[in-house]
Amino acid sequence: MVDHYSNKELIFKKILFLSGLFIIALLFTIFLTLIVSSFPSIKAFGLGFLSGKIWDPVFSQYGCFPFLLGTLITAGLALFLSFFFSLSISILIGEYLKKGILPFLLKGLIDLLAGIPSVIYGFWGLFFLVPIVQKIEVFLGITPYGVSILTASLVLSIMIIPYSASIGREVISLVPSEIKEAGYSLGATRYEVIRKVILPYAKGGLFAGFLLSLGRALGETMAVTMVIGNSALLPKNIFNPGNTMASVIANEITEATGKLYLSSLIEIGLVLFILTTIVNIMGSYMVGRVKC
Repeated sequence: MVDHYSNKELIFKKILFLSGLFIIALLFTIFLTLIVSSFPSIKAFGLGFLSGKIWDPVFSQYGCFPFLLGTLITAGLALFLSFFFSLSISILIGEYLKKGILPFLLKGLIDLLAGIPSVIYGFWGLFFLVPIVQKIEVFLGITPYGVSILTASLVLSIMIIPYSASIGREVISLVPSEIKEAGYSLGATRYEVIRKVILPYAKGGLFAGFLLSLGRALGETMAVTMVIGNSALLPKNIFNPGNTMASVIANEITEATGKLYLSSLIEIGLVLFILTTIVNIMGSYMVGRVKC
Protein backbone atom coordinates (compact mmCIF):
# COMPACT_ATOMS: atom_id res chain seq x y z
CA MET A 1 0.00 0.00 0.00
CA VAL A 2 2.86 2.31 0.94
CA ASP A 3 4.67 1.55 -2.32
CA HIS A 4 1.42 2.18 -4.24
CA TYR A 5 1.06 5.70 -2.77
CA SER A 6 4.80 6.33 -3.14
CA ASN A 7 4.59 5.53 -6.83
CA LYS A 8 1.63 7.89 -7.29
CA GLU A 9 3.43 10.67 -5.46
CA LEU A 10 6.53 10.09 -7.56
CA ILE A 11 4.50 10.29 -10.80
CA PHE A 12 2.74 13.42 -9.54
CA LYS A 13 6.07 15.10 -8.76
CA LYS A 14 7.43 14.18 -12.19
CA ILE A 15 4.37 15.69 -13.88
CA LEU A 16 4.83 18.92 -11.92
CA PHE A 17 8.54 18.96 -12.71
CA LEU A 18 7.87 18.42 -16.43
CA SER A 19 5.27 21.20 -16.39
CA GLY A 20 7.84 23.58 -14.93
CA LEU A 21 10.40 22.53 -17.53
CA PHE A 22 7.81 23.04 -20.28
CA ILE A 23 7.22 26.65 -19.20
CA ILE A 24 10.96 27.36 -19.10
CA ALA A 25 11.42 25.75 -22.53
CA LEU A 26 8.47 27.71 -23.91
CA LEU A 27 9.87 31.04 -22.76
CA PHE A 28 13.33 30.15 -24.04
CA THR A 29 11.84 29.15 -27.41
CA ILE A 30 9.95 32.44 -27.71
CA PHE A 31 13.08 34.40 -26.84
CA LEU A 32 15.23 32.38 -29.26
CA THR A 33 12.67 32.80 -32.07
CA LEU A 34 12.61 36.56 -31.56
CA ILE A 35 16.43 36.72 -31.54
CA VAL A 36 16.80 34.66 -34.72
CA SER A 37 14.00 36.43 -36.60
CA SER A 38 15.26 39.90 -35.69
CA PHE A 39 18.89 39.14 -36.54
CA PRO A 40 18.83 40.97 -39.95
CA SER A 41 17.65 44.11 -38.21
CA ILE A 42 20.17 43.73 -35.37
CA LYS A 43 22.95 43.25 -37.94
CA ALA A 44 21.84 46.28 -40.00
CA PHE A 45 21.22 48.81 -37.22
CA GLY A 46 22.88 47.49 -34.07
CA LEU A 47 22.17 49.48 -30.92
CA GLY A 48 21.27 52.45 -33.11
CA PHE A 49 17.90 50.77 -33.60
CA LEU A 50 16.95 51.71 -30.04
CA SER A 51 17.85 55.39 -30.44
CA GLY A 52 16.75 55.81 -34.06
CA LYS A 53 13.97 58.40 -34.47
CA ILE A 54 13.01 57.66 -38.08
CA TRP A 55 10.65 54.84 -39.05
CA ASP A 56 10.35 54.91 -42.83
CA PRO A 57 9.63 51.60 -44.60
CA VAL A 58 9.86 53.31 -48.02
CA PHE A 59 13.55 54.12 -47.54
CA SER A 60 14.22 51.11 -45.25
CA GLN A 61 15.10 53.27 -42.26
CA TYR A 62 14.00 51.78 -38.98
CA GLY A 63 14.43 53.17 -35.50
CA CYS A 64 12.17 52.28 -32.61
CA PHE A 65 12.78 55.25 -30.30
CA PRO A 66 9.38 56.93 -31.01
CA PHE A 67 7.61 53.67 -30.13
CA LEU A 68 9.81 52.98 -27.11
CA LEU A 69 9.15 56.50 -25.82
CA GLY A 70 5.42 56.21 -26.59
CA THR A 71 5.25 52.91 -24.71
CA LEU A 72 7.05 54.24 -21.63
CA ILE A 73 5.06 57.50 -21.50
CA THR A 74 1.70 55.80 -22.05
CA ALA A 75 2.33 53.07 -19.48
CA GLY A 76 3.91 55.45 -16.95
CA LEU A 77 1.09 57.96 -17.22
CA ALA A 78 -1.49 55.18 -16.91
CA LEU A 79 0.25 53.93 -13.78
CA PHE A 80 0.24 57.44 -12.31
CA LEU A 81 -3.45 57.97 -13.11
CA SER A 82 -4.46 54.61 -11.64
CA PHE A 83 -2.40 54.98 -8.45
CA PHE A 84 -4.99 56.80 -6.32
CA PHE A 85 -7.92 54.56 -7.33
CA SER A 86 -5.95 51.32 -6.96
CA LEU A 87 -4.66 52.27 -3.52
CA SER A 88 -8.09 53.44 -2.37
CA ILE A 89 -9.77 50.22 -3.48
CA SER A 90 -7.02 48.14 -1.87
CA ILE A 91 -7.47 49.88 1.50
CA LEU A 92 -11.27 49.83 1.27
CA ILE A 93 -11.53 46.08 0.65
CA GLY A 94 -8.43 45.06 2.59
CA GLU A 95 -9.15 47.04 5.74
CA TYR A 96 -12.67 48.51 5.89
CA LEU A 97 -14.92 46.04 4.05
CA LYS A 98 -13.64 42.57 4.92
CA LYS A 99 -16.96 40.76 5.21
CA GLY A 100 -20.45 41.10 3.78
CA ILE A 101 -22.17 41.50 0.44
CA LEU A 102 -20.59 44.82 -0.55
CA PRO A 103 -16.95 43.61 -0.55
CA PHE A 104 -18.10 40.46 -2.35
CA LEU A 105 -19.73 42.60 -5.05
CA LEU A 106 -16.73 44.92 -5.26
CA LYS A 107 -14.31 42.02 -5.68
CA GLY A 108 -16.58 40.54 -8.36
CA LEU A 109 -16.78 43.82 -10.25
CA ILE A 110 -13.00 44.31 -10.09
CA ASP A 111 -12.49 40.80 -11.43
CA LEU A 112 -15.04 41.60 -14.13
CA LEU A 113 -13.05 44.66 -15.16
CA ALA A 114 -9.98 42.44 -15.54
CA GLY A 115 -11.93 39.99 -17.69
CA ILE A 116 -13.42 42.46 -20.17
CA PRO A 117 -11.76 42.06 -23.61
CA SER A 118 -9.43 44.91 -24.48
CA VAL A 119 -11.29 45.64 -27.71
CA ILE A 120 -14.30 46.67 -25.60
CA TYR A 121 -12.13 49.17 -23.73
CA GLY A 122 -10.92 50.40 -27.11
CA PHE A 123 -14.47 50.98 -28.39
CA TRP A 124 -15.41 52.72 -25.13
CA GLY A 125 -12.36 54.94 -25.35
CA LEU A 126 -13.05 55.73 -28.99
CA PHE A 127 -16.69 56.74 -28.52
CA PHE A 128 -16.61 58.15 -24.98
CA LEU A 129 -13.12 59.41 -24.10
CA VAL A 130 -11.99 60.74 -27.49
CA PRO A 131 -14.79 63.40 -27.70
CA ILE A 132 -14.02 64.47 -24.12
CA VAL A 133 -10.30 64.80 -24.86
CA GLN A 134 -11.14 66.73 -28.04
CA LYS A 135 -13.18 69.24 -25.99
CA ILE A 136 -10.27 69.62 -23.55
CA GLU A 137 -7.89 70.23 -26.45
CA VAL A 138 -10.25 72.84 -27.96
CA PHE A 139 -10.45 74.52 -24.54
CA LEU A 140 -6.64 74.58 -24.31
CA GLY A 141 -6.36 75.97 -27.83
CA ILE A 142 -4.43 73.06 -29.32
CA THR A 143 -5.18 70.85 -32.30
CA PRO A 144 -8.14 68.61 -31.30
CA TYR A 145 -6.83 65.21 -32.37
CA GLY A 146 -8.82 63.35 -29.73
CA VAL A 147 -6.78 60.22 -30.30
CA SER A 148 -3.56 60.75 -28.40
CA ILE A 149 -1.14 59.43 -25.82
CA LEU A 150 -3.34 60.93 -23.10
CA THR A 151 -6.44 59.05 -24.33
CA ALA A 152 -4.50 55.78 -24.50
CA SER A 153 -3.16 56.37 -20.98
CA LEU A 154 -6.67 56.98 -19.63
CA VAL A 155 -7.93 53.72 -21.14
CA LEU A 156 -4.86 51.84 -19.89
CA SER A 157 -5.20 53.26 -16.38
CA ILE A 158 -8.71 51.78 -16.11
CA MET A 159 -7.54 48.45 -17.50
CA ILE A 160 -4.71 48.02 -14.97
CA ILE A 161 -6.67 49.06 -11.85
CA PRO A 162 -7.94 45.48 -11.23
CA TYR A 163 -4.41 44.05 -11.20
CA SER A 164 -2.81 46.55 -8.82
CA ALA A 165 -5.94 46.71 -6.63
CA SER A 166 -6.12 42.91 -6.25
CA ILE A 167 -2.45 42.58 -5.30
CA GLY A 168 -2.73 45.59 -2.98
CA ARG A 169 -5.74 44.06 -1.25
CA GLU A 170 -3.88 40.79 -0.68
CA VAL A 171 -0.80 42.57 0.64
CA ILE A 172 -2.81 44.72 3.05
CA SER A 173 -4.64 41.65 4.34
CA LEU A 174 -1.25 40.07 5.11
CA VAL A 175 -0.33 42.80 7.60
CA PRO A 176 -0.26 41.03 11.02
CA SER A 177 -3.17 41.98 13.26
CA GLU A 178 -0.77 42.22 16.24
CA ILE A 179 0.95 45.21 14.67
CA LYS A 180 -2.36 46.96 14.00
CA GLU A 181 -3.64 46.18 17.51
CA ALA A 182 -0.45 47.65 18.96
CA GLY A 183 -1.19 50.87 17.11
CA TYR A 184 -4.77 50.99 18.39
CA SER A 185 -3.59 50.26 21.95
CA LEU A 186 -1.43 53.40 21.79
CA GLY A 187 -4.53 55.47 21.06
CA ALA A 188 -4.10 55.80 17.29
CA THR A 189 -7.20 56.25 15.13
CA ARG A 190 -7.96 53.96 12.22
CA TYR A 191 -6.69 56.57 9.76
CA GLU A 192 -3.44 56.87 11.71
CA VAL A 193 -3.01 53.10 11.83
CA ILE A 194 -3.50 52.88 8.06
CA ARG A 195 -1.13 55.78 7.34
CA LYS A 196 1.61 55.01 9.85
CA VAL A 197 1.40 51.23 10.28
CA ILE A 198 -0.33 49.43 7.41
CA LEU A 199 0.95 51.42 4.44
CA PRO A 200 4.62 51.49 5.57
CA TYR A 201 4.46 47.74 6.32
CA ALA A 202 2.85 46.89 2.98
CA LYS A 203 4.61 49.45 0.79
CA GLY A 204 6.90 46.86 -0.80
CA GLY A 205 3.98 44.69 -1.88
CA LEU A 206 1.94 47.66 -3.05
CA PHE A 207 4.87 48.83 -5.14
CA ALA A 208 5.24 45.33 -6.57
CA GLY A 209 1.56 45.37 -7.54
CA PHE A 210 2.08 48.57 -9.46
CA LEU A 211 5.16 47.10 -11.14
CA LEU A 212 3.16 44.07 -12.31
CA SER A 213 0.45 46.43 -13.56
CA LEU A 214 3.13 48.31 -15.46
CA GLY A 215 4.08 45.05 -17.14
CA ARG A 216 0.46 44.62 -18.19
CA ALA A 217 0.29 48.20 -19.49
CA LEU A 218 3.52 47.89 -21.48
CA GLY A 219 2.17 45.02 -23.55
CA GLU A 220 -1.42 46.11 -24.11
CA THR A 221 -2.18 46.23 -27.82
CA MET A 222 -5.74 46.40 -29.09
CA ALA A 223 -7.24 49.11 -26.87
CA VAL A 224 -4.17 51.32 -27.26
CA THR A 225 -4.07 50.86 -31.03
CA MET A 226 -7.66 52.11 -31.30
CA VAL A 227 -7.14 55.38 -29.43
CA ILE A 228 -3.48 56.42 -29.62
CA GLY A 229 -3.49 57.79 -33.18
CA ASN A 230 -0.81 55.46 -34.61
CA SER A 231 1.75 58.07 -35.62
CA ALA A 232 5.38 57.12 -36.20
CA LEU A 233 6.55 60.65 -35.34
CA LEU A 234 8.15 61.51 -32.04
CA PRO A 235 5.36 62.86 -29.78
CA LYS A 236 5.92 66.43 -28.56
CA ASN A 237 3.40 66.21 -25.72
CA ILE A 238 0.73 63.91 -24.36
CA PHE A 239 -1.96 65.48 -26.58
CA ASN A 240 -0.17 64.37 -29.77
CA PRO A 241 -0.96 61.10 -31.54
CA GLY A 242 1.72 58.51 -30.93
CA ASN A 243 2.39 54.82 -31.10
CA THR A 244 3.57 52.07 -28.81
CA MET A 245 5.74 49.06 -29.57
CA ALA A 246 2.79 46.70 -29.36
CA SER A 247 0.49 48.86 -31.49
CA VAL A 248 3.03 49.42 -34.30
CA ILE A 249 3.54 45.65 -34.57
CA ALA A 250 -0.23 45.07 -34.70
CA ASN A 251 -0.70 47.79 -37.33
CA GLU A 252 2.16 46.96 -39.70
CA ILE A 253 2.88 43.25 -39.39
CA THR A 254 0.55 42.41 -42.32
CA GLU A 255 2.16 45.09 -44.52
CA ALA A 256 5.74 44.01 -43.82
CA THR A 257 6.72 42.29 -47.06
CA GLY A 258 10.44 43.07 -47.01
CA LYS A 259 12.83 40.97 -44.94
CA LEU A 260 14.36 43.97 -43.14
CA TYR A 261 10.94 45.52 -42.49
CA LEU A 262 9.59 42.32 -40.93
CA SER A 263 12.80 41.78 -38.98
CA SER A 264 12.62 45.32 -37.56
CA LEU A 265 9.07 44.75 -36.34
CA ILE A 266 10.16 41.50 -34.70
CA GLU A 267 13.08 43.31 -33.05
CA ILE A 268 10.56 45.74 -31.55
CA GLY A 269 8.81 42.66 -30.16
CA LEU A 270 12.13 41.47 -28.75
CA VAL A 271 12.68 44.80 -26.98
CA LEU A 272 9.14 44.67 -25.60
CA PHE A 273 9.66 41.08 -24.43
CA ILE A 274 12.86 41.97 -22.55
CA LEU A 275 11.29 45.10 -21.03
CA THR A 276 8.16 43.36 -19.73
CA THR A 277 10.19 40.38 -18.50
CA ILE A 278 12.42 42.64 -16.40
CA VAL A 279 9.42 44.52 -14.95
CA ASN A 280 7.54 41.31 -14.13
CA ILE A 281 10.57 39.65 -12.53
CA MET A 282 11.09 42.71 -10.33
CA GLY A 283 7.41 42.73 -9.33
CA SER A 284 7.29 38.99 -8.59
CA TYR A 285 10.48 39.22 -6.54
CA MET A 286 9.05 42.01 -4.38
CA VAL A 287 5.73 40.17 -3.89
CA GLY A 288 7.72 37.10 -2.80
CA ARG A 289 9.67 39.13 -0.26
CA VAL A 290 6.45 40.52 1.24
CA LYS A 291 4.92 37.05 1.59
CA CYS A 292 8.10 35.81 3.32
